[in-house]
Amino acid sequence: MRCLCSVDPHNGTGSVEFLLLGLSDDPQVQFVIFCLFLSMYLVTITGNLLIILAITSDPHLHTPMYFFLSILSTADIGFTSTTVPKMIWNIHTRSRAISHADCLVQLTFFYLFGCLDSAILAVMAYDRFVAICHPLHYPIIMNPHLCSLLLLASVCISLMESQVHCLMMSQLTFCTRVEIPHFFCDLPQLLSLSCGDTSMDNMLMYILATIFGGVPVSGMLYSYFRIVSSVLRISSTGGRYKAFSTCGSHLTVVCLFYGTAFAVYLSSAVSHSPRKVAVSSVVYTTIVPMLNPFIYSLRNKDINRAFQKLLRL
Repeated sequence: MRCLCSVDPHNGTGSVEFLLLGLSDDPQVQFVIFCLFLSMYLVTITGNLLIILAITSDPHLHTPMYFFLSILSTADIGFTSTTVPKMIWNIHTRSRAISHADCLVQLTFFYLFGCLDSAILAVMAYDRFVAICHPLHYPIIMNPHLCSLLLLASVCISLMESQVHCLMMSQLTFCTRVEIPHFFCDLPQLLSLSCGDTSMDNMLMYILATIFGGVPVSGMLYSYFRIVSSVLRISSTGGRYKAFSTCGSHLTVVCLFYGTAFAVYLSSAVSHSPRKVAVSSVVYTTIVPMLNPFIYSLRNKDINRAFQKLLRL
């Protein structure tokens, strides 16, 4: 639904009322959504916290791969916490309102943790590339100083992207009542609901998506191309399996995260049903962060051993 333009538009002040329409208007369906998302959120927080605690408490896991995995779990907690608690609270209070300031904050942290997720996945792909293609030089290349620099660069890039998106939204003009057919404040939806000309903003949004999304994906594709080329040169089948198993979990997470995110944003450009886009967004905003701890721990003996030690404390 479009914003109601019965009065003159305002530039995003407190006079603007934002309403998050959520995933359904049916009270019975909303109850199911409340229970489902509360359960998924608790599983996400618990699983990722266990990953972080297991890695920090076990000295054997103080390696670059697990260091970046703990950062990924932290980013996943932040990513899902920017959207799900607000939706759960709105269903509980039967209120759909969100202030302009809260919408701005939500959008800023959504892109901050989303971009950090993307950057850390790219760094983890580079880590696997060095470990498989240059195993003898791995301790020298992936030293603590480089790991700190990679983390700092990822955080700075994420802050830059989130601030650009925040600035874009702060410049948008809205009418007095804005109904967002989504369960969180997403920039494409806000651009479509703005009462001003957003052609330049749309162009800038796609340029930013190409830069901040395309560069990490290109880095991961290059890393895995080199990994596959190196693994195929291994003569023994057991050696190939061991090499592929070290990056299988990461590749699964990459496919889930980017596959669903790209599908949602590409479909939003052609779909005439914003509600369907909102439902599809649940996959990469909620389900993927929930699955990450399971993907990284189910077949990882080191993580399972650390879990056992942690639970015995």
